[in-house]
Amino acid sequence: MKHTKSSRLGGLIKKTSLAMIAGAFVLSASIAQADIKPAVVYDIAGKNDKSFNESVFNGVVRFMGDTGIAVTELEPTNAAQVEQSLKKLAQRGYEPIVAVGFGMSNAIAAASEAYPDTQFTLIDGWVMAPNVQMVLYKEHEGSFLVGMMAAMASESGTVGFVGGMDIPLISRFECGYKQGVAYQDSSVNVLANMTGSTPAAFGNPSKGGELTRSQIEAGADVVYAAAGGTGIGVYQTAADMGVLAIGVDDNQNYMQPGTMLTSMYKLVGDAAYDSYEAAMNGTWDPAMRVLGLAENGVGYAMDEHNADLVSAEMIAAVEAARDAIIAGDIVVHDYTSDNTCPL
Repeated sequence: MKHTKSSRLGGLIKKTSLAMIAGAFVLSASIAQADIKPAVVYDIAGKNDKSFNESVFNGVVRFMGDTGIAVTELEPTNAAQVEQSLKKLAQRGYEPIVAVGFGMSNAIAAASEAYPDTQFTLIDGWVMAPNVQMVLYKEHEGSFLVGMMAAMASESGTVGFVGGMDIPLISRFECGYKQGVAYQDSSVNVLANMTGSTPAAFGNPSKGGELTRSQIEAGADVVYAAAGGTGIGVYQTAADMGVLAIGVDDNQNYMQPGTMLTSMYKLVGDAAYDSYEAAMNGTWDPAMRVLGLAENGVGYAMDEHNADLVSAEMIAAVEAARDAIIAGDIVVHDYTSDNTCPL
């Protein structure tokens, strides 16, 4: 595929202790790098959401395994804890502090102002500050590709989309998906629903299942979820009702093998890893990074779980479109550029 508690801090911080990695080179490297104290704050869905947060967690685990450096993790249980916890981490000398998700933006803005010498990395959010690194993604480009795949796989001529919170970021996924469907087959109908208007919309599998059932009953035979943990209900319902689903953020093909057409991945785990590595190497900077197909920041997942569902013809068409998007021959409209979708 082109693809641990310090004893306080509200009882939320869990600091991972890693076994010593054998080998003199790795040992000496770990000692040399021990002066950085990286941390991560997940959103309220938690690091085991099987989606966005878990993808970041996987990147954190990979960094710890590769370097032997422990990363302090924070899992707030409600939004009110986020800003206070970020500030306490900064006060205690942790950096870089990776914050996961757009919902962290206000808290990062406050924390970065209060602690201007601390490095913060914000994934999927927007905060302009001299000590904040933003990592954003061109989700519309990856969604375009899986939209093409949905159109090619559909036998009913109707496909679906279930979004999480009704915000421009999720509309970017939806709009890109619709464009990909139309590019492949303009006669295919797209049914779309958002789960809710609060962050809880990213952790409601039951509602996701209800919306999926409704779309399937209306004719959809492929359903794309861009809804965090809510997607679990989408994939389960699709499998139960004998239709295909498309995952998001991480490679979720394994969740319902045989009915997951593909997943539109975002390499958010790499964002966390790269932030820590850059700090370790003295190259961390607050530049904004925007990652799309050209940067391999987004894409579609292929593995043993969906190999039988995706034909060589489908891959050829999607790869051709991918190349054309990178070359600028296909321009995928970004909903967030003007809050409109051409379809």
